[in-house]
Amino acid sequence: MAKNNEETGGLLTFGGHLEVLRLMLFRILSVTGVAAAVVFCMKDTVWRLLLAPSEWKFVTYRLIERTAHAAGFSEFHFNEYHVDLIATNLSSQFMTHVTTSVYLGLLCASPYILYEMFRFISPALYENERRYSVYTLFVVYALFILGILMSYYVLFPISFRFLGTYSVAEKVHSTITLDSYISTFTTLILLMGVVFQLPVIAYALGKMGLITSRMLSRYRKHAFMVIMVVAAAITPPDLMTLVLVTIPLYLLYEVSIMVVRS
Repeated sequence: MAKNNEETGGLLTFGGHLEVLRLMLFRILSVTGVAAAVVFCMKDTVWRLLLAPSEWKFVTYRLIERTAHAAGFSEFHFNEYHVDLIATNLSSQFMTHVTTSVYLGLLCASPYILYEMFRFISPALYENERRYSVYTLFVVYALFILGILMSYYVLFPISFRFLGTYSVAEKVHSTITLDSYISTFTTLILLMGVVFQLPVIAYALGKMGLITSRMLSRYRKHAFMVIMVVAAAITPPDLMTLVLVTIPLYLLYEVSIMVVRS
């Protein structure tokens, strides 16, 4: 039988840690389940947001057009297009609704999940390590959200526009399945969320002595070429898309230099 905190000098036994872990997982699953249920019930609003990047009048295109007009290119505009989304199985729409609600529930509950994880490990940390951990978690989460926004407003809509309207012949028309749409949407969201962790990874490598700010500065041109190759690999073969993705990724590289230098 496990002793209480007073009998063990304020330290939990192995069984006590397992009980704390069990309660933490229960709270996380409960909060995530509630968030997923709320998202599931808000079907009209949620799916309007999820499907918005597939529309030809998406806010990103309107912003680019206004910017081009302000720069003197008054004739520039995006052509109207329509791509139909279909469901090929009887249960595919319902199951996609359920799984997407779970994904969004996890995203909505992610601040609470991070909080619970920090509460679990914080007793084993020193005071200065706690402050450092809080700062690191905040930066990682903020960069992840920036990556999500970058994918939602830039990478995914432009990729969908190109791939959804691309045709090898006039007789061939694209009808995209809902599963394919959500799968590509989720993949790009996660990909950009991870890519935007570059400053954190650079900081960690710098602390380990594997890289220095001088080294990163010296290889700026090489890094720019690598970033362009990566951007070309994850975007359609379109110059505008390449530029829109390359610029923020290169800015992350410059931020990484400053982070390693600090």
